[in-house]
Amino acid sequence: MAKLVVEVLDSVDLLPKDGQGSSSPFVEVEFQDQRQRTATKFKELSPFWNEKLVFNVKNPRDLSDETIEVSVYNDSKHGHQKNFLGRVRISGMSVPFSEEESAVQRYPLDKRGIFSRVKGDIALRIHAVIQESKSFDPVEEVLQHVNGVENHHHHHHHRNDDNSYAKATESIATPLQEVNTNKLDDEYQYVENQGKNKKKKELRTFYSIGTGSHGGGPPPPPAEKPAFVESRSDFAKAGPAPSASVMQMQVPGPKPEFAVVETRPPVAARMGYWGRDKTASTYDLVEQMHFLYVSVVKARDLPVMDISGSLDPYVEVKVGNYKGVTKHFEKNANPVWKQAFAFSKERLQSNLIEITVKDKDLVKDDFVGKVLFDIAEIPKRVPPDSPLAPQWYRLADKKGDKMHHGEIMLAVWMGTQADEAFPHAWHSDAHNINQQSLASTRSIVYFSPKLYYLRVHIIAAQDLVPSDRTRPLETYVKVQLGHQLRLTRPSPMRNINPEWNEETDVVASEPFDEYIVISVEERIGPGKDEVLGRIIIPLREVPQRVETAKMLDPRWFALCSRGTGGEKKEVKFASRILLRLCLDSGYHVLDESTHFSSDLQPSSKHLRKQSIGILEVGILSARNLQPMKSREGKLTDAYCVAKYGNKWIRTRTLLDSLHPRWNEQYTWEVHDPCTVITIGVFDNCHVNGKDDARDQRIGKVRIRLSTLETDKIYTHSYPLLVFSPSGLMKHGELHLAIRFSCTAWVNMVTQYGKPLLPKMHYVQPISVRHIDWLRHQAMQIVAAKLARAEPPLRKEIVEYMLDVDYHMWSLRRSKANFFRIMSLLSGISYIYRWFDGICYWKNPLTTILVHILFLMLVCYPELILSTIFLYLFVIGLWNYRSRPRLPPHMDARLSQAENAHPDELSEEFDTFPTSQPTDLVRMRYDRLRSVAGRVQTVIGDLATQGERFLSILSWRDPRATAIIIVFALISAVFLYVTPFQVVAVLFGLYTLRHPRFRRKLPSVPVNFFKRLSARSDSLL
Repeated sequence: MAKLVVEVLDSVDLLPKDGQGSSSPFVEVEFQDQRQRTATKFKELSPFWNEKLVFNVKNPRDLSDETIEVSVYNDSKHGHQKNFLGRVRISGMSVPFSEEESAVQRYPLDKRGIFSRVKGDIALRIHAVIQESKSFDPVEEVLQHVNGVENHHHHHHHRNDDNSYAKATESIATPLQEVNTNKLDDEYQYVENQGKNKKKKELRTFYSIGTGSHGGGPPPPPAEKPAFVESRSDFAKAGPAPSASVMQMQVPGPKPEFAVVETRPPVAARMGYWGRDKTASTYDLVEQMHFLYVSVVKARDLPVMDISGSLDPYVEVKVGNYKGVTKHFEKNANPVWKQAFAFSKERLQSNLIEITVKDKDLVKDDFVGKVLFDIAEIPKRVPPDSPLAPQWYRLADKKGDKMHHGEIMLAVWMGTQADEAFPHAWHSDAHNINQQSLASTRSIVYFSPKLYYLRVHIIAAQDLVPSDRTRPLETYVKVQLGHQLRLTRPSPMRNINPEWNEETDVVASEPFDEYIVISVEERIGPGKDEVLGRIIIPLREVPQRVETAKMLDPRWFALCSRGTGGEKKEVKFASRILLRLCLDSGYHVLDESTHFSSDLQPSSKHLRKQSIGILEVGILSARNLQPMKSREGKLTDAYCVAKYGNKWIRTRTLLDSLHPRWNEQYTWEVHDPCTVITIGVFDNCHVNGKDDARDQRIGKVRIRLSTLETDKIYTHSYPLLVFSPSGLMKHGELHLAIRFSCTAWVNMVTQYGKPLLPKMHYVQPISVRHIDWLRHQAMQIVAAKLARAEPPLRKEIVEYMLDVDYHMWSLRRSKANFFRIMSLLSGISYIYRWFDGICYWKNPLTTILVHILFLMLVCYPELILSTIFLYLFVIGLWNYRSRPRLPPHMDARLSQAENAHPDELSEEFDTFPTSQPTDLVRMRYDRLRSVAGRVQTVIGDLATQGERFLSILSWRDPRATAIIIVFALISAVFLYVTPFQVVAVLFGLYTLRHPRFRRKLPSVPVNFFKRLSARSDSLL
C-alpha cells in the first residue's frame, strides 16, 4: 500500500476576490477521485497553511501517469460558494518516493479558462510513501513501467528504454522550470547565460525554500544529461537543478515569510562595470532607470488669441497618452514657467514629443503654437555632466508651418534618476493628479531642527506684592516655552522673599525665535492661583554653555506685576527673581530611544567630531504590498521615508502599484558606528487633496551599522511587518542595497572605547524621569517642525519613525524581555551544568583533563590570565565560521508577536488614559496585580539573601557571628603558615572529588548561610 503526501505550505500575492481588496483562500487537492481541502484563511492574500493531505495510491507503478490537481479557491460565503483563484496540475512522474528527496517547490498559479484572472504562486511539497516491507526503488519501478508500456496497444507514445531511463532518473528530484513568455517585472532571479545558452529560450527557475535540515545546503550540481520536459502543456515542466548563478533563498525557521532574503539585483556595484558608465561611481547601488526630460523654461512674443487682446498661456507636454501641463499665467505674453517633466522610457508610447502652447479659456482652450521633437534624435546626458542648455524654438501652427510670432525656450534630453531635475520634475506615473497634490508625490530631503536643553535654575525672589498681605504665601514658579510647561514645588519660606533653589530643563530648537515666560504665582485655593509677577525673555538672548565645569553666574530679573484681571498695578518698586539661564549645548538631545538612536553628537558644532565613514542606501523596490485603498477601488500609493541623524529623506510616491520600483540612492555621514538607520514604507493618502487624512503604515526596517562589514554591499529583501490590534501582519517586502564605507579607520576603532553619549551626560547627568519627559517633548518639536515643510512630513510619519510609544506598557514586550533574560541565564546554567558534570565525573576523561589543567595553573599561576585570553581568542576565531551573513532584522519570534493573545494586543494598543469598559480594566488590573505579586516575591527573596550576607558580622545572631569570627581567626593563622599553592590544591581537589565521597545533603557553608537571620520577619 502506498500513500501520496501533499504538504500545502503557503501562497503569495493572490488575487483579491471579496470586493474589499482581500480574499479568504483555501486549497483543494484532487487525486484519483479523492478530494481533500485545507482550512480557510480569512482575509489573507498571502496565506500560510502548513497542512499535510494524505491520499491512497492504488498502484504505485501507475503513479507516473496520474495527475495531481491543486486548486485555490476563495471562500465567499462560509463554504456555500467559492471563487476560483488559480490551479496547478502536477504530473506524478515528478513525485519522489521518499521524504528526503522531496523539496519545497513554488508553482505559479495557472488559469482555468481564457477569461480567468489569476496571479500569485503556491508552495507545495509532494512525495510518496511505500508502506510495504520490501525495499522499493522508484527509479527501477519507473523504468520497468516505461519498458512495459510499450507492449500495450492503447498507449499513444513510444519511448526508447535508454532515453526513458535517463528521463525518469532526472525527473525524480529536480526543481521546476517554466517557459517564461512574459517579462519578469521586479523579479530578482538572474541566470547567467554563457556560450551557447544565450541562444536558447529564457527559462525561469523555481528554487526551493529551505526548511528544517534540507534547506540549508548548497544547490545540487546541474545534470549532465538534457532535462526531461513533458510534452503535455497543462503540467509544470521539469528542468535541471539551478546553477550557482541562480539566487538561492535559504530561510531558516518555521516561517520563512518573516525572514530576510539575500538578493542579487543588477546594480553597478555588483555587476562590475566600474568605469564603463559615469553613473557607476556615484549612483551604483540602484538600477538605472532612463527618463525623457522636458524642461519648459519660458516663452516670449506669444500671439494674442482672444478678442479682448489678452493671453493666458500654459504649456502642454504630450508623449503618447501621457500629458503634463504647466500652470497658466493671466494676461502675460512673456511667461516664465521653469518646470520640468519626466517620462519613463519604459512606458513611452510614441516616437514624437508634442509641446503645445495654449490659451486658457472658460469654454475651450485656444491653440497658440506647438513644437515637435523626434525621440530618436534626443541627446543623452549623464551626470556629472553640466545641465543641458535650453534653446529657443519658434512655434509652428497646426499645419506645421513656422509662425511669425512666438518662441519658447526648451531643453529636451534623455537622462537617469541621477539627474538634478529628477526630484522636482513632474513624473508620468502621476499624470492623473492635480497640481496641488503633485508636490506630495515628489522626492525630497528634510533636516530636523537642531535641539538644545534649556536649563532654568530658579533660586529666589524678593519683594513680592501679594493682593492680601495678611495671609501666608504659598508661592511657586511656572516656566513655559512654547507648549512645554514646568512647575516648581511650593517654597518652604511663606513670605514675600521665597526661595526654591530648583533646576528644570526644557527643549529649545533653532532658530531661537520663541520666548521664555517665567511667572511667580500664589496658590490661593484649589484651582485658584494669582500671578504675582511675570517676565518674558527672548530665547536668542540666553547664553550657551559648552564647558562642563564652569557654571554661568545667576542674574536678577525684574518682574512685571499684574493683577488677577491682567491689569498692571502701580507700585513704588519692582519685584525681582534670581535666575540662572543657559543653553546646555554639550548635551545630545534625545529625540528617539537610546537603543536604536541614529545620532549621538552634542548640540554644539564645536564639540562635534569628524565623520568616520559614509553610509549609502539604495531604495530599490517593494514587492507584494497589500492594497491599502481597496475600499476606494485602488491599490497602494507607496513611498519610503529614511531617517539617520538629522537628515530625513522621502522618495517619490508611486501611484496605484503593489510592486513599486523607486531606485533612489541617498548618502549620510557617519560619526558613530553604533547607530541605527530606520527606513519606513507608507501609503500616501493626500494625493487626492484630502488634508485631514492620515498616511497609513506599511512597515519599517531598522539596520544597525555596527553589524555591517565595511565596503561590503548588502542587497536584501526585508519583510515589512506591522503589529496591529488584530496581530502580526506582513504587508510586503522592501528591497534595499546598503554599503558602509569607512574613511577613518583609527577614529572608528577608538570610537568603541569612548562613551556612548557626550561628556556632559556623565558629568552632570539628567535623571531618567526627566529624560523620558524631555524625549517626548523633543519628538513633538521635531514632528511640528517637519510638518511645516513643503511637502510636509506629517506627524504620524515622524512618530512612527521615532517610536513615540516604545516606552508604553506592553505585556507582550514584557514577555519578550523576560525571555531575553532567560536566554542569557541559560548560558550561565550551561556552565554550571558542565562544571557539575566535571565534579560528578560524568565524563571521566574530561574530568581528568580538568584536574591536569588545574594543577598546571596552580603550579604556574602566571599562566592563568594568558590562558583565559588565549581561550577567548580561540573561541572568537572558531565562531568566525558561523558569523551572521545577513544583517539583523526585527525578529517576530523574539518579540513574542506570533502568539500574542488578543487581549494583550487590545491592551497594548489602548489609549492613554484608557478608553476600555470598566469590567475589562478591572480584569487587566487584577492580572497586573498577579504578575506584580510574583515579581514582588522574587525581589523579596533577593533582598533576603542580601540581608543574610550583611548579617554575618552584624551580631544580629550572636552565635552565628561568634562562629564566623572564630573561624576567620583560625583561617587567618592557617593561611599564614600554609603556602597558597597547597591551599589551592586542597580546595580544588575537594571541589572536584569523586561522587563516592559526596553526600546528597547540602554542604555545611550552605546550611550555615540559610540559617542566618534576615529582616523579612520585621515586615508587616
